[in-house]
Amino acid sequence: MSKVAIVTDSTAYLPPEIIEQYNIHVVPLQLIWGEETFKDGVDIQPGEFYTRLQTAEIMPTTSQPSAAEFKSVFEELLAQGKDVLAIVISSGLSGTVASAVQAQKMLPEARIEIVDSLTGAMELGIHVLEAARAAAEGESLEVCKNRAEGARQKSGIVFAVDTLEFLHRGGRIGGAKRLLGTVLNIKPILEVIDGKVEALDSVRTRRKAHGRLLELIQERSQGRKLRYASAMHANAPEDAQKLLDQLAGRVDVGEAFVVELSPVIGTHVGPGTVVLAYMFEE
Repeated sequence: MSKVAIVTDSTAYLPPEIIEQYNIHVVPLQLIWGEETFKDGVDIQPGEFYTRLQTAEIMPTTSQPSAAEFKSVFEELLAQGKDVLAIVISSGLSGTVASAVQAQKMLPEARIEIVDSLTGAMELGIHVLEAARAAAEGESLEVCKNRAEGARQKSGIVFAVDTLEFLHRGGRIGGAKRLLGTVLNIKPILEVIDGKVEALDSVRTRRKAHGRLLELIQERSQGRKLRYASAMHANAPEDAQKLLDQLAGRVDVGEAFVVELSPVIGTHVGPGTVVLAYMFEE
């Protein structure tokens, strides 16, 4: 039995069967919509969210989990005799790391480690999966943490949004700000670097944007195999599946996943966004 319990947040997007298989504990972020507050992926699902977003007069905002929520999860796991490793969304994109660290400080004698993934979505999920598999192999807290941090060195995430409006409004635009004010019909190509959203390129159509995502990963692979590849989407499932299929035609891909972006990330990137996350073999 594993000595280490793995904790993450609701933006990791690992498939439910993997979360169940490795007993990964998910602390949800919050979606705030007018007077209503929803737990991400618990009280509101992506389909409902994107349908409602189409006609919403008030736009939603998001918030990190509280320190008390992390503390409650940590205490439950510690009571089972576990060491705890929490791997969460970038501190450059959310206050989730700060909440987890605050909870850690409330339990000063406990064996708890916090990893800032410096990313989000399924790139974060890949880091979590690597740590969870180490835990399942009976590895120590230190080894599991090293496995997550090692994955961070070999992984990446690129994405295409239909508009920068949502990132700009939510304050997550980072270095992509330089694209604001350019022609309205461009499709920005973005990535997360050192925990923040940065601009890579811009093209004129969605088709070219999707093609550019594939080119970027193929260029970066330099013939290496991808241990993991994931296509994510904001209400664009056919685009995501097509992208993943095309990627597998260009690069040797091990495990592959298609997942839907939850309301919390969907709020910041907007409908139509497609994302590719990946990790290379050694």
